[in-house]
Amino acid sequence: MISVTSAQIDAWLALFIWPLVRILALVSTDPVFGNSVVPARVKIGMALLLTLLVAPTLGPPPAVAPGSTAGLLILMQQVVIGIAMGLAMRVVFIAVEMAGHMIGLQMGLGFATFFDPQNSAQVPVVAQFLGLFAILVFLAIDGHLMVIAALAGSFHTLPIGAQPLSPEAWRNLAGWGAEIFSAGLLLSLPVIAALLIANLALGIMTRAAPQLNIFAVGFPITLMVGFVVLYLSMPFFIPLLERLFQDGLNAAMLMLRAARPAFP
Repeated sequence: MISVTSAQIDAWLALFIWPLVRILALVSTDPVFGNSVVPARVKIGMALLLTLLVAPTLGPPPAVAPGSTAGLLILMQQVVIGIAMGLAMRVVFIAVEMAGHMIGLQMGLGFATFFDPQNSAQVPVVAQFLGLFAILVFLAIDGHLMVIAALAGSFHTLPIGAQPLSPEAWRNLAGWGAEIFSAGLLLSLPVIAALLIANLALGIMTRAAPQLNIFAVGFPITLMVGFVVLYLSMPFFIPLLERLFQDGLNAAMLMLRAARPAFP
């Protein structure tokens, strides 16, 4: 007769539950996997499948019962780690949307908004367009596979343990969040520069011909210049987005390495 002890059951649960929580937290917050258009059943099924593939490659879990206080603390720790990794990748997409905000504002399309289910807010149409473009580039360069590879490697970079995480990791993550502004400005700079030149030209025209209706003439010109420059800039966005995606993955791994000093 086969007998199973409570310690063995706890070890089996720990081997599956803790990796599942980290993976599920990342899947829920990742800008592509965690998109609101993806059904919850698909997210849970993907997390279960990844856990079944990753769990056999992990070392023995900590000798802590999952239902104990220490086990619940480890569970919360895995949730925080997964959310932090998803946030590191989300920063890149927020930077792209910020670039769309600035471009739309300069073009005069700041009032043209769509409801974005991802952020549950009204987003300018240019920001929505650039956000969809960034997702397509992310999928085209197999970014989703790189995220899964980084997730699998995170269990070796930062193993599951009961030790507290180092605060240096969160400082690194907060520093990476500052890239929203610099990356957003870098993406929007060509269009903003072209629109600045167009606005200067319109200002000179208004001074030369005061009877010119700047509102009737300027708005179509800024729209045309903005769309033309945006169209010409699209091919140059791809390598920049690739670099930003790679920087996002590197920021997530640096955050995990910075948490390692808390381990003996």
